[in-house]
Amino acid sequence: MSDALSDKRTATRLRVLVEIADRQPAVSQGEIADSVGVTSQAVSEYIRELVDDGLVRKEGRSRYAVTKEGVDWLFQEANALQRFADHVTDDVLGSVQEDTAIATADIDAGEQVTISVREGLLHATPGEEGPATGVATTDADEGTDVSITSFEGVIDMTTGTVTVAQVPPARNGGSREADIDRLAELCAAADRCVAADVEGVVSLRAADYEPAVTVAAGEVASAAAAVGMTVVVAASTDTVGRVTDALRDGETNYDVTTL
Repeated sequence: MSDALSDKRTATRLRVLVEIADRQPAVSQGEIADSVGVTSQAVSEYIRELVDDGLVRKEGRSRYAVTKEGVDWLFQEANALQRFADHVTDDVLGSVQEDTAIATADIDAGEQVTISVREGLLHATPGEEGPATGVATTDADEGTDVSITSFEGVIDMTTGTVTVAQVPPARNGGSREADIDRLAELCAAADRCVAADVEGVVSLRAADYEPAVTVAAGEVASAAAAVGMTVVVAASTDTVGRVTDALRDGETNYDVTTL
């Protein structure tokens, strides 16, 4: 998540940098103060910090330019804010859209249902007993798909986590040198186990777990964690970097353990 969402000072710093980027090279601190809603003295302090941090370059009296590092930071924060906005509109405020859930019991069209998330999938239960509700627009038997609309409330869901289980590459013994018992313990506590490479596939199979996916493991794990699932990714030390890059891009909580 963007730091600007959790820290007021970072949010103001971001807005000041955006104003500089928009107005450069001739920058009026008074105009920025009016736009951001702080004093000119505060803007001066923020600009001084941005210069000290290498995000802004001073080119003369009242003349500033955003550096490459500043542009990179703006892109990073903008992308994080966009992901948060997408989460709000797609996952939280979907009151005007229709979505599909798995019926936990027989449901009639027009019936009020409670919405929950289980293993990353929406489930609909007859009645209004939860924090998130909707209205079924189709009939459905238990275990089948049902269309839901008129969502209200917020779905009770916590973000999941990812454990990257690092195994030796094949040239160093691969699955034969990995702690398979430890891998089995991790998988037993997880909702899904995925593999990033051949060593990961073989190690999971040695632990009696068939990997859910064997491609784009980092991206899949990040998406699964976003809907509340706990995931184990088995990957060799040669591949683990690609996995963690994808997890960081998705702002996913993860840890790496060596088997």
